Amino acid sequence: MQKILVPTDFSDVSNHALDLARQLAKRDNCQILLLNIIEHASAATFNTMGVTDYDPMESLYMKKMIESVKSKMEEIRNSPEFSGIDIKTKVTIGNPFVEITQDISNTETDLVIMGTGGTEGAEELFVGSNAEKVIRYAQCPVLTIKEKTNISDVKKIVFASDFKSPGEGIVAYIKEVQSVFKASLSLVIINTPNSFTTTRNDFQIMKTFAEEKGLENYTMDIYNDFSEENGIIEFAEDIQADMIALGTHGRTGIYHMLSGSIAEDVANHSDVPVWTFKIDRDSK
Repeated sequence: MQKILVPTDFSDVSNHALDLARQLAKRDNCQILLLNIIEHASAATFNTMGVTDYDPMESLYMKKMIESVKSKMEEIRNSPEFSGIDIKTKVTIGNPFVEITQDISNTETDLVIMGTGGTEGAEELFVGSNAEKVIRYAQCPVLTIKEKTNISDVKKIVFASDFKSPGEGIVAYIKEVQSVFKASLSLVIINTPNSFTTTRNDFQIMKTFAEEKGLENYTMDIYNDFSEENGIIEFAEDIQADMIALGTHGRTGIYHMLSGSIAEDVANHSDVPVWTFKIDRDSK
């Protein structure tokens, strides 16, 4: 892992995300891109140097806002805690989801770390629908967090799946998150009334998966609940897991409305960090 993208609105939760990125960068010599997006209804008429064809008072307001944000970013970059860390800063005006996904592609980002559940009001840019969209579309893993997290405290990671056709790419992602945090894996199948399978069948599927994919330092469990989302969150709580890892299909349109996204729902409601990655990127 070489590049970590951290969107920030300077809220507590985005500061928690940046602090986790700082820990990883210091330990693994990663580069951090700290990104602030000033959201505006007329963003198309703006750029980071000012505004064009717009009301003069509005232009002055936006220019001062940009200067203020840049100043905050420089304070962070030059603070002692980031000494020795390669941290780049960027301020732009636009739609948060669009800007984040474009930067993922343009900078070949390896991991996005985002705070969720931020402050209320106009500055709350990276929670709710924006975080969900990034999780759904991002072409790299996305780690969402709500609380301050120390990498040394992440010792147990839940990986929930049906384990039937996960693909080689998913295995690489799972091994990556386990390697990044030096943690054990808790493999789990959530058994619901609508998708009931037997205990013997489920354990055999997980065992075959783990052995064929060469997983190490793992346990296997089956958890019963009325929904997969609740089951994943409650299982993680019951075993006192420190993180949840999930694949997302990245469905859109009517298919997303009908099926929802388990990964997005878990990321929104879990108290522990959630590492997500797109399943449909895998070719095999």
